[in-house]
Amino acid sequence: MINWPEKKEKLKQIFITLKDKDLLMEEDKMDEVLSRLETKLGKSKEALRKLISKL
Repeated sequence: MINWPEKKEKLKQIFITLKDKDLLMEEDKMDEVLSRLETKLGKSKEALRKLISKL
């Protein structure tokens, strides 16, 4: 994911319940991040991918 630190901060502004641990990504393991967000936010991975790509 390009410029993840910037996108991570924007997501935290949109979804105030998100914490750094929810958005922690190790070695481009975006699917793990999406799984955590899917559980926490109740949105599908596809919807989250689209949202993140628009940030």
